[in-house]
Amino acid sequence: MPTPLTDRLLVLAAALLFSTGGAAIKAVSLNAWQVASLRSAVGALALLVLVPPRRDSWNRRVIPVGAAYAATLALFVLANKLTTAANAIFLQDAAPLYLVALGPLLLKEPARRQDLLMLGAVAAGIAMFFVGEQPASRTAPRPLEGNVVATIAGVTWALTIAGLRWLGSRHGEIASVAPLVGNLLAFLACLPAALPLRGVGWRDALVIAYLGVFQIGIAYVCLTRAIRRVRALEASLLLMAEPALNPVWTWLVHGERPGGWALAGGALILGACAAHSWRQQRTR
Repeated sequence: MPTPLTDRLLVLAAALLFSTGGAAIKAVSLNAWQVASLRSAVGALALLVLVPPRRDSWNRRVIPVGAAYAATLALFVLANKLTTAANAIFLQDAAPLYLVALGPLLLKEPARRQDLLMLGAVAAGIAMFFVGEQPASRTAPRPLEGNVVATIAGVTWALTIAGLRWLGSRHGEIASVAPLVGNLLAFLACLPAALPLRGVGWRDALVIAYLGVFQIGIAYVCLTRAIRRVRALEASLLLMAEPALNPVWTWLVHGERPGGWALAGGALILGACAAHSWRQQRTR
């Protein structure tokens, strides 16, 4: 019988596994399309084995949500190959900014005053990533382009979250198939650009296997098994371990240091999201 502590530890374990993505992606010598395709191929296989979907959960309504998630998976890898891991994760995690705009359109959820305050803070945080000139480095060769890609990933991640909420509220169990569909679509969409595959060494193969099995598959299992029994505020705060630790692992493994403006912008984004979650919980 799961205990509250076990559930919290499972959510935290998911966040810790998610947080290793940036460092692991940068450790692979393959290009972004190859990493994205192979990572999602292994991830899809892992999800099929670990969380086999029910036959009646397959539905065409999952495809648009899976496509948004597939775009997020591919863009996240591309951003990590171009800019720092901190920039990639912080800008993707600015998704609440876009959810405020998408909520009234897709979910019929009107924006409230506290949502608009959070929107302003997150927008200011995003702007900080584009202040000044960030020098290129070995692990972040084209930081400006990577920042743009990561910003787009924030939009597709917001579409994914909105889509999952829509599926969950109207179509129940079929929402659980979306991550599997997303990984399958990401694998297929990136495959043409990934070919031909040459010179895949044992180190690259091991890291790709880790990304698919642990950073996607097992992390997803940990999260889905515990998330329904953990309060929304607790879950959102525990999951903030991902953006907080992502730059730490990349610094320890690759010596990559994000710029001052990026750290300030990331802190503002995370702080605004945490404060918004806390305020929402208080008003319920």
